[in-house]
Amino acid sequence: MSEIKISCTARQQIETICDQCNNDPGELIHILHEVQHAVGFLPEDVQRVIAVKLRIPPSKVFGVVTFYTFFTMTPKGRHPISVCMGTACYVRGAEKILEELKRVLNIEVGETTPDGKFSLDCLRCVGACGLAPVVTIGDKVYGRLQSIEIKKILDALE
Repeated sequence: MSEIKISCTARQQIETICDQCNNDPGELIHILHEVQHAVGFLPEDVQRVIAVKLRIPPSKVFGVVTFYTFFTMTPKGRHPISVCMGTACYVRGAEKILEELKRVLNIEVGETTPDGKFSLDCLRCVGACGLAPVVTIGDKVYGRLQSIEIKKILDALE
C-alpha cells in the first residue's frame, strides 16, 4: 500500500467522522456522505483512510463509492448542476436543457469548468416529475425549465 497523500486537516476530519460513528463498518454509507460533505469528494486516498479506520478492505469502500451516483471521486464545482434524465423529464425536453448547459458552460457531462464554478452531471430521477424538466443546482430545484432560461440562471449564480 502506497503512502496516503491528503492534508492533515482532511485526515483529521475523516477520522473524526469515523470516530463519531464508532468506526462501525455498518455506517459506511453515512460516513461516506459526511466525508464527501466535509472534504468535497472521495478520491482514493480518502477512501483508504476510511477503510483503515473501519478495518475493512479498500475495495469495499471503492465498491460503494462507485456504485452510488451521489458519490464522486473527482472535485465538483462550487455550483454542481444535475439534469434529471428520468422518463418525465426526458420526454419534456431534458435533453435540450442538457445540450444548452453543455454549450453555455463549454463542458461535457462529468466535467467541471476550468474556473471551478460549475460541474455538470445527470441524474436518473429527482422525484419532481410534475415539474419536468428539472435541473438541480446545488440544493435548489429548477422546474419546468426551457433552454432559453439557462444563461440567465447561470449568470445569477456568478
